[in-house]
Amino acid sequence: MHPRPSRRSALRTGGLLAAGALLPQLPAGQAYTATSHTGAAIDYTGAWRAVPGILDRIRPPAFPRRSFRVTDYGAVGDGRTMNTAAFRAAVAACHRAGGGQVVVPEGRFLTGAIHLRSRVNLRVTAGATIAFSPDPRDFLPVVLTRWEGTECYNYSPFIYAYGARDVAVTGPGTLDGQARLGPWESWYRDSGPQGADQKLLREMGSAGAPVARRVFGDGHYLRPKMVQFYRCRNVLVSDLTIVDPPMWTVHPVLSSNVTVRGVTVDSTLYNTDGCDPECCSDVLITRCRFNTNDDCVAVKSGRDEDGHRVGVPSRNIVVRDCQFSGRWGGMTVGSEMSGGVRDIFAENCEINPPDFPGRYPVKHALYVKANKKRGSYIDGVHIRNFTGQDVERDIAFVTMAYNGGEDGRLPVSVRNIHMDRMAIDGAQTVLRLVGLDTDHLRGVHLSRSAFTGILNPDSIAYTDDLTFRRVIVNGQEVPPLPHP
Repeated sequence: MHPRPSRRSALRTGGLLAAGALLPQLPAGQAYTATSHTGAAIDYTGAWRAVPGILDRIRPPAFPRRSFRVTDYGAVGDGRTMNTAAFRAAVAACHRAGGGQVVVPEGRFLTGAIHLRSRVNLRVTAGATIAFSPDPRDFLPVVLTRWEGTECYNYSPFIYAYGARDVAVTGPGTLDGQARLGPWESWYRDSGPQGADQKLLREMGSAGAPVARRVFGDGHYLRPKMVQFYRCRNVLVSDLTIVDPPMWTVHPVLSSNVTVRGVTVDSTLYNTDGCDPECCSDVLITRCRFNTNDDCVAVKSGRDEDGHRVGVPSRNIVVRDCQFSGRWGGMTVGSEMSGGVRDIFAENCEINPPDFPGRYPVKHALYVKANKKRGSYIDGVHIRNFTGQDVERDIAFVTMAYNGGEDGRLPVSVRNIHMDRMAIDGAQTVLRLVGLDTDHLRGVHLSRSAFTGILNPDSIAYTDDLTFRRVIVNGQEVPPLPHP
């Protein structure tokens, strides 16, 4: 633990470190490149040398120029007419024709679940809103999904694709979950009925019950996700405003080559994470804004025994140029991480930006959650060039005892956490690091950073290989700690 002044500093970080330039809009099918706003190549060194190769593999899907307007299939944008059948018919026609765009014109289109297929881009135009029904029956029949990291059959996500290639939802229009008009919040809050189904699903996952027997949906109370791509390749979610989801907002699962770009999320019901790539590889989340009532971006890979059964890690994920105004973590890993997580990179992000105030302040700029019930590993979380203000708790909270450990007995490993060029004003502490006496946290490195308005000393437990290099807290340089 290194010393900190206890009073709040009057210094402000201001322009100490500017957030990085935004990525330009890319034509479909073109790879991202590691360049600065001037077009010059960024000098990636150390672990960051992997990022250009990751970005080169991430190519947004291209679609034929054919268009299929939902109004040509009977859709009415009056906000009252149910359009589920019209969306289904337009998607089917687009898919049969070899792909293209299902176009939602100006208007407010009420619907139940929308299931996308390969080579289909659901394009929500300017002035168009897809408004999802508040009636849970409009999201039946059940589909194979993941619910908090455990596979099951449940209500369909509002927009869902399974096993698709080249699939997208693009703006600039709006997806409105209308969750406050439905029963979803009542299922969760104040000891609502979701708790019993949540417990049952976790028990079934831990006991290895066949997935085909884990059937929820009608008569049960597990809230669906807003947008979910399951076992898909070449996915794009772009230039949308997404409001009022019932639970997690954008949730790619077991998918690869995923781009989430230019999306604004306003999700302030319970457990409404912004974007949760789970068991995914080669993912880019860029130029997004998250006002959430839970984590903003949360990398996941399955829960407990069921996560080990599936056994697919999340890896090669890049987060860039985002604004975080969510209630818990800005950049988060876990807690569902039983399939393993490695090689996560986040840069040029802003915490609690004054021009995008959230309903709740971010509690942790970086939040890493693991425990011995989850087991498995997190290896390589790299963040740099984060700026911001008024973090409610710790700038970085890394815990291997999440939720009290949940009586787990599995070995767990968290290692190689790197934070560089951070500039944040206002927090309780800079670091809260919680390793275990049986499983130490290993390799936490903080460099070239400045923090002001820090109220309390760091809290460090069972952590090996902790280093500081050119770190200033409340105007005082932290003495460097050598590698052992």
